[in-house]
Amino acid sequence: MQSDRPSSNINRRVLISGMALLPALSGLPLTGIAEAQTTQDSALGSWNDGAAKQAIIDFVKATADQSSPKFVPPEERIATFDQDGTLWVEHPIYSQVVYCLDRVPAVVEKDPKLKNVEPFKTVLSGNREAIAKLSLHDLEKILAATLTGMSVEEFNAEAKKWLTSAKDPRWKRPYTDLIYQPMLEVMQYLRGNGFKTYIVTGGGQDFVRVYSQRVYGIPPEQVVGTAGGTKFGYHKDGKPFLTKEPRLLLNDDKAGKPEGIHLMIGRRPYAAFGNSDGDRQMLEYTGAGDGARLMMLVMHDDAKREYAYGPAQGLPASKVGTFTQALYDEAKRKSWTVISMKNDWKRIFAFDQAA
Repeated sequence: MQSDRPSSNINRRVLISGMALLPALSGLPLTGIAEAQTTQDSALGSWNDGAAKQAIIDFVKATADQSSPKFVPPEERIATFDQDGTLWVEHPIYSQVVYCLDRVPAVVEKDPKLKNVEPFKTVLSGNREAIAKLSLHDLEKILAATLTGMSVEEFNAEAKKWLTSAKDPRWKRPYTDLIYQPMLEVMQYLRGNGFKTYIVTGGGQDFVRVYSQRVYGIPPEQVVGTAGGTKFGYHKDGKPFLTKEPRLLLNDDKAGKPEGIHLMIGRRPYAAFGNSDGDRQMLEYTGAGDGARLMMLVMHDDAKREYAYGPAQGLPASKVGTFTQALYDEAKRKSWTVISMKNDWKRIFAFDQAA
């Protein structure tokens, strides 16, 4: 456990956005990775016919057909996907923040003196109103205690354990069931046409890498996320290991996304998918390249089947996954495609009936 000094560099995006939405915890319980199956009727079977679906098909035809003037060599076919709100549910609060709060009892069990120390005492009380009032400094302590100070292997094991047992309070399913089936199909369609798909997320890189292969078919080395430092050391038996430290290496949000793409991938994407203001720079960077480019934004406008938030186009304002009117206007001005969950998707989750 770290000292009382705040670890202000730890996973900044999860920390700040999680803090802004702590009041949403009043409706969440504090506590199988499930892999969705692609429909077999067509490559994009969960999509309604329309401009969004056609934009994907046209892009793939233009870039994968060797006779096309916009043909892209296979080694250059890179597609990047934001995760939270683009590939899986992000409301009412990021899943990784829930994980951190759920991990507090285990942290206290290892270090019992924390039982009567804030903010751990408040989290253990289960008083959601009190938890919602925790300060930024308090949340820094929780993230430092639950995301760092252990070996990489220990962290992976704990994250896997949580993902098999924790369930979203609305759907009563594991969080990894709440993957958008249409987006899975897009990734599979792109891979089937020679594209390499990457997750580029503001969430914790190590956290997403735990399940990315099984859930999205994306190996851990193709996950670019907010990354903390590690420290090399030896066990008493001489076996080497890495310890996770509260030291920020990459804040993979907003401008950090194209920076992370350059650092970790080394090629400009030909296609980029996002859903919020945090993805704007990634789509701008993608669109600035030559040749055929595909930039798409998921708009959450289906409160019945998922959630509705914006505040673009008069949707309710949100501090998680904010999609501003300015971003919407930029998308229209630059011919990016805005995906309407309500109108473009036949189903949202694999377990849904087609609309």
